[in-house]
Amino acid sequence: MPIKIQNDLPVKEILERENIFVMDETRSFHQDIRPLQILILNLMPLKEDTELQLLRSLSNTPLQVDITFMHVESHESKNTSMSHLNKFYQTFSDLKKRKFDGMIITGAPVEQMEFEEVDYWQELTGIMEWTKTHVTSTIYLCWGAQAGLYYHYGLQKKMLPQKMFGLFWHKVQNRKIPLVRGFDDMFLAPHSRHTEVPAADIHNCPELTVLAESEEAGVFLAMAQEGRQIFVMGHPEYDRVTLDGEYKRDKGKGLPIDLPKNYYPGDDDQQKPLLLWRAHANNLYTNWLNYYVYQITPYDLDGTPF
Repeated sequence: MPIKIQNDLPVKEILERENIFVMDETRSFHQDIRPLQILILNLMPLKEDTELQLLRSLSNTPLQVDITFMHVESHESKNTSMSHLNKFYQTFSDLKKRKFDGMIITGAPVEQMEFEEVDYWQELTGIMEWTKTHVTSTIYLCWGAQAGLYYHYGLQKKMLPQKMFGLFWHKVQNRKIPLVRGFDDMFLAPHSRHTEVPAADIHNCPELTVLAESEEAGVFLAMAQEGRQIFVMGHPEYDRVTLDGEYKRDKGKGLPIDLPKNYYPGDDDQQKPLLLWRAHANNLYTNWLNYYVYQITPYDLDGTPF
């Protein structure tokens, strides 16, 4: 089944070339079903790249998914045009009276700042509080996960001695929980971050259940409130060349950056990276939509209190 997006969203053409079933608003209007309403708060600077990555991940399900993009009002984007934001994005002020089946809060390149120093922190905390009563299940990604763990459970992040960068092996925990249904015992996933929430702190928080963890990269996946809050510490949505682009960008700027681990064949950055995490990334989002959104959310979304 398709994901529904606006008729002229620029990444629509790319998705269609990849044989991903997208449905524009005109066609969707004639579908006599209740699609899932998914809100994406996109905090990444290159918003169109993140749109494409997340829409790919959400497309592997038999459910129709209607996507709404949101950006923060208290921060001026320097890498995405205002015309794109005005045309394809809404703000919290526009959306706060609505309810959504699911929500994704992305990462952001502000992890080396204290949370309270981020210019949109107050707005973000208002959004995170709003999710408790207006969203069936919320996924927090990377810095978004750190922000969510700090706001909801008071867990502090800490600086790492060097950037956690590359693909890392993770072991599945609590296999009976549906979010990791179909996962292999061990799987690779991308990380790209300078900070972490210590694994011991997450394990010691009684509200949190750890579902996947790496000896090297720490906790990758945790959840709370029976799946109403899901925290993903890495970037499963990344495409084949995202880490490559980050590495060559930082290297070109003369910044200290190590080769991404387990990424280039033979650790040769002139080789095409192997795509080794897509199947588990797709499985994660499909399980989320099926078990924690579709099977939980009320049919009368606007008229039923959470």
